[in-house]
Amino acid sequence: MTKITPQPGIMEIALYVGGAAHVEGVSDVVKLSSNENPFGPSPAASEAARRATYELHRYPATDHAGLRAAIGEIHDIDPDQVICGVGSDEVLQFIAQSYAGPGDEVIYTEHGFSMYPILAHACGATPVKVAEKDRVVDVDAILAACNDKTRIVFIANPANPTGTMIDLDECARLANGLPEGALLVLDGAYAEFEQGYDGGASLVASRCNVIMTRTFSKIHGLGGLRIGWGYAPRDIIDVLNRVRQPFNLSTVQLAAAEAAVRDTGYTEKCRAENERLRGWLAEALARHGVKTDVSHTNFILARFADAAEADACDAYLKSQGLIVRKVGGYGLPNCLRITVGDEPACRRVAHAVGQFREGAE
Repeated sequence: MTKITPQPGIMEIALYVGGAAHVEGVSDVVKLSSNENPFGPSPAASEAARRATYELHRYPATDHAGLRAAIGEIHDIDPDQVICGVGSDEVLQFIAQSYAGPGDEVIYTEHGFSMYPILAHACGATPVKVAEKDRVVDVDAILAACNDKTRIVFIANPANPTGTMIDLDECARLANGLPEGALLVLDGAYAEFEQGYDGGASLVASRCNVIMTRTFSKIHGLGGLRIGWGYAPRDIIDVLNRVRQPFNLSTVQLAAAEAAVRDTGYTEKCRAENERLRGWLAEALARHGVKTDVSHTNFILARFADAAEADACDAYLKSQGLIVRKVGGYGLPNCLRITVGDEPACRRVAHAVGQFREGAE
């Protein structure tokens, strides 16, 4: 029998492992492993989704005009330069599929989001990992790694799982220094958590080689519906729409996302509360001798002495019904990524880390 083989690169992909949600034998569990909004979605988004269920027998709009118009209005960008996807992951997939292939290279950084090398392998390109500097994207290192095979540079800004970010001037320097024909993709899944940051929209407006992606899964609390979008020059959007499935978003997704993006008051409330609790949690961990970098996201990367201590703390937190995320797969075996939950969750995790540290001393 002839052996049926997948395309080159597919079998190089390690299966993605999501954050845990349950602890065996523990009933009162708080999940702080997936960077979800502890306050849930906007009530307006929930109501819009409910109403949309009355139209489930109808095919959704293929052009996403209503959602794109809302995104354009709220973010002050041209809706004709917006594309929507099943989470920002799908938009990133469109980019890799359209602009990279066998013989090409896709750059990502040392602790970058695990989807970037997966997307490179999936389209047959070669992923190239570039070192960071103290868990921060190093523009000079990226530029040094570029060559005539470079097609895409993926960076998350703010970054996951480090929570760090570089400023727009550094992003611009990176875009300006890329080889001709290479794209800079600014993954802005956490952009809304940094007050005054446009996620790179101003760079897209002034350059032909920058793409920005965003998601509704984080600050908008719609992770369960999987909705994302991208903003790019019109010629790039035209290319991406040619590989997008015409009915990739459902009626419920479109309705909920449009209501969510328009509810700016709720978004700001979530951002402000996250900022308050993020600062409190970082200070609480510091009092227990646990170091963190300044976070620009809705999570904190807690650094321990070594991998053994991080593993032991993770096990203790689980015994207390607290699920956080081990990030050894991101090259950070001595760290735990802790989502900023609501106030009771933050106080609970800080108390548990303190108990662990006292027991370890």
